[in-house]
Amino acid sequence: MPLGARDVRPFDAASILREVKMVRAEGLVRLRDLDLPALRRAAALVSPDITDAWPVEVENVLREAVSRLGGGHLQEAAGYSLGLAPGMRDLVAGDRRKRAAKVYDLSVERFRKSQEEMILGQVAEQVCWLAETRVHSATATGIPLLAPHVQHRVLQVGPLRATVHVHPVELVRDIDVIVSPSNTHLGLPEMYKASVAASLRRAGAVRDATGGVVDDPVRDSLLAWRRENGVLGRPVQPGTVAPTGPGALVGRGVRRIYHAAVAVPRPGTSDYDVNPQDVVAAAGAALALIDEERDTFAPPLRSICFPLLGAGRGGLPTRTSATALWTALAAGAGPGREIHLVVRRARQADEVAEAVGGVSVPPPCGTEPPEQMQRGHRCG
Repeated sequence: MPLGARDVRPFDAASILREVKMVRAEGLVRLRDLDLPALRRAAALVSPDITDAWPVEVENVLREAVSRLGGGHLQEAAGYSLGLAPGMRDLVAGDRRKRAAKVYDLSVERFRKSQEEMILGQVAEQVCWLAETRVHSATATGIPLLAPHVQHRVLQVGPLRATVHVHPVELVRDIDVIVSPSNTHLGLPEMYKASVAASLRRAGAVRDATGGVVDDPVRDSLLAWRRENGVLGRPVQPGTVAPTGPGALVGRGVRRIYHAAVAVPRPGTSDYDVNPQDVVAAAGAALALIDEERDTFAPPLRSICFPLLGAGRGGLPTRTSATALWTALAAGAGPGREIHLVVRRARQADEVAEAVGGVSVPPPCGTEPPEQMQRGHRCG
């Protein structure tokens, strides 16, 4: 799945139902303590405004699901069971069950064995429908942005510190080098596509007053590198990194794009394979290259931003890509270098932090890490 695209895997009603039952048992006030991957994925698709408060998103999708039950006893009992009805939010599960059973004039035990399963199942079906219809009606470019104060986080694991950007890669500003995932043929996707590479090519294009593309410098620079290095008609080794200019991204303070070959085309298909070791190799090569080029620029290059290499068309899970990437970053850590990561969704940032065992916390509103403040770093 390309970075920046919606997660379009089908929803499993049984998985949603299991998590709805967890919410019924623990209550809305404990949502943040629960492991609810399916509900969180559904909520991220349904919510029109993405923030870092995912429990509110989950509650909102449950409210919308209950509101679609058609009224009557079913909807009323569902509101009581899940604590969505007025005055029910902080009641314990037993009290909420009693109120729901009373709607049907049943004993608590009989309600638990009959109507409750049906009610929660109906809620789960509505959640699935809401999420699936959002998948089919939305495009990758329709994903809303996070609130500004949670677009940047600080991730610390041991001595290694990184700033995590939660927004489209083309909004990165005042970072010297952006790493762009590529396949081993170093072929750039068309500008209209949703991948990181397509987004950077599009943002780097030169346009006329009407918005039409008049020059494609990122593509042209990469073609020139392939020609100069004798790989115009053949693939490079996985882990190879090709440096190019940034095109129009220079206006955003970007000075280089490093194209990292991590995806190997699968013969006879449109699919790719990515080995996590190639992600490690490519990230390490990018760090070595910025050290090599550092003093050829004035001021010297010192900041570099990585997307989740291999987690797009390559199909690597977010956690696998993050672990491989962090392995290279930790091994190649050097003084005076700023490390940045960019992801499209808040949930991806959470998964990165969980995968590497770090702490990811939104900086207080209006603040930035010190080194970014010194350089005037602002994305958007």
